[in-house]
Amino acid sequence: MCIHQLNLLAASNNLPVTNFLGKQHPIEAHHLSSICDIMEKAMVNGDTCIIRCILVVFQVVFKFFFSPQTERNRDIVRRSGLLLWQLLMAPRDQICSEIQKEVCLAISSGLNILYPGEAEINNLLKLVLTEGERNSGLSQLRDVILTNLAEQLQNNRFGSEDDDHYRLNDELLHYILKIVVRESCVLITKCQTVSKDDFQRLLSTVPAASSCLRYLMAVQNHLLSNTILIKPDESDDSDSSLQGETLKVQELKTSILSLATQILTGCDEVLEMLQQVTTALINSDISDREQRLKGLEQITKATMLGHLLPVLLTSLMHPNLQTLTMADALMPQLVQLVLYTSQTALLLKTQSPVFSELNSSPSGASEQKGKLLPDERMLEEKEEPGFLTGLKIPAPWAAGKTVETVHPVRDNYKFKETVHIPGARCLYLRFDNRCSSQYDYDKLVIYAGPNTNSRKVAEYGGNTLGYGSRSVLGTGWPKDLVKVEGDTVTFSFEMRSGREHNTPDKAMWGFACTVRAQESSEDVSGGLPFLVDLALGLSVLACSMLRILYNGPEITKDEETCQELLRSKLLQRCQWQVEANGIISPALTPSPSPLPLTIDEDREFTYPSDVLVPPVGHYFDLPRIRLPPGIMIKLREISGRARPQFRPSIK
Repeated sequence: MCIHQLNLLAASNNLPVTNFLGKQHPIEAHHLSSICDIMEKAMVNGDTCIIRCILVVFQVVFKFFFSPQTERNRDIVRRSGLLLWQLLMAPRDQICSEIQKEVCLAISSGLNILYPGEAEINNLLKLVLTEGERNSGLSQLRDVILTNLAEQLQNNRFGSEDDDHYRLNDELLHYILKIVVRESCVLITKCQTVSKDDFQRLLSTVPAASSCLRYLMAVQNHLLSNTILIKPDESDDSDSSLQGETLKVQELKTSILSLATQILTGCDEVLEMLQQVTTALINSDISDREQRLKGLEQITKATMLGHLLPVLLTSLMHPNLQTLTMADALMPQLVQLVLYTSQTALLLKTQSPVFSELNSSPSGASEQKGKLLPDERMLEEKEEPGFLTGLKIPAPWAAGKTVETVHPVRDNYKFKETVHIPGARCLYLRFDNRCSSQYDYDKLVIYAGPNTNSRKVAEYGGNTLGYGSRSVLGTGWPKDLVKVEGDTVTFSFEMRSGREHNTPDKAMWGFACTVRAQESSEDVSGGLPFLVDLALGLSVLACSMLRILYNGPEITKDEETCQELLRSKLLQRCQWQVEANGIISPALTPSPSPLPLTIDEDREFTYPSDVLVPPVGHYFDLPRIRLPPGIMIKLREISGRARPQFRPSIK
């Protein structure tokens, strides 16, 4: 029956597969039982062709046609699961890799049918995560399931009904993270242990993220994107809606804090291994040491340091995640990561002069210098105080932006583009030496502003190749820099003539121009080395978190309301009492000897001795706080005591 359905699918070329499958009715239990009978007979006979066919049938049935509602259906499901596990756990010499892959796809397609409860799915995932390294079948099943969950999670919104199903609990995430850390450490270690040919093959295969790493990337992107992009529903301002949004944000931040803590802990282990491998390579005598150290950065990008950490660091700089709770929890780990990355980056950077000396200095001296310990090398390289010393920090405007037409331009071709570099005082244009157009009225016009209504700067057109107009507009296409005042320039090019039959492509090349905010046209590097960039990003995030810790908790609404009261000098003049252990604390009960009601603002105020008795050997000078005249007048009216009059002395 199911084979018949597949045949119908193959014959239905005019119908989408999904629509066709959606119109089918669920199959009955005895049909699935017949499929299991065929599978058992094929397994006994060793008929791999029938086995692969039935496995494809299982995938289709589990995904579209079966719903285990009755007890009989559940018994058939258990029987199907046993057959699949029997094939999955079979020895490698009895089952081919293609069949093993189809078994994993069948189990993954029927995951919710074969394991209907959340506890059963968690137990299955725990099994494949803990035992996957010992069994190839479980390892492949783990990869298939995690890949499928990652794809579903990327298309799912936080807080939906399926979110808990696709996002695994903290225990399973911990197992996945351990696998990712182990994979990253093994990959980095290969830079030191594998042969030269194997190392070259390794470089040609990375970066390739494993299924565990892809799932962690999906979870991280899922949580971070929802936290950063979440917006309250402006149309619904009810208390229940605001409360729901607040709870969702708090739940998101809690999940991100838990995940970020685990990821930073894992990165700490990987960076420690990276530093060990770097030191070992520096002290080694292998012939391709230079190539391995250079390739180490590329290998590192394929680990969790390249796939998880940069995205996490960038997202943690968002205002929604710049909180005191986040800073307090992550600060110790960030400091440790800054140390590891900066030390490793400095190790790699200090090796660049060593390689240049290998060809010029005696081998003995080179080897002796190359085998210095990391701490000794850092002390010796006094001219290299930090990992950023000597490196050119790329600026976003340094590389400039290239504006160009199609090459060659065609008839009736029009081109218009505006380049804006914020903060630039002026822009510098450098044209390609191949710029040309057929006639001088096929021209480029440059405007100093955002549109063609702005001030015209210059216009260029024509060619000197002997075709078309055989001349150029004005002084011709510029060979030197063209300076445009302001931070915006607009290019407008129009091909007005039709191409003549004898005009070659080089006479209708069009134009290409590079716009920069600085006059220098020197080549700009592609960026910082990966570890240097990582150390710099970690340092910036650590400083940001440190600022949050220094500023402390944000001012609450109640504190804002009571600002005037909190700043009151009268409130700040509290009474203090000495405890039995000598500690001074605010008095909770009124002093038996109250403060004098008359306070002369012209004289220094001192507390009565029975209100504050300092410990022996310690003296505390409390500065006088002058009360405003209005308060003094009120106090005198209440006390009934007038201000004492001082009469001048008569000589």
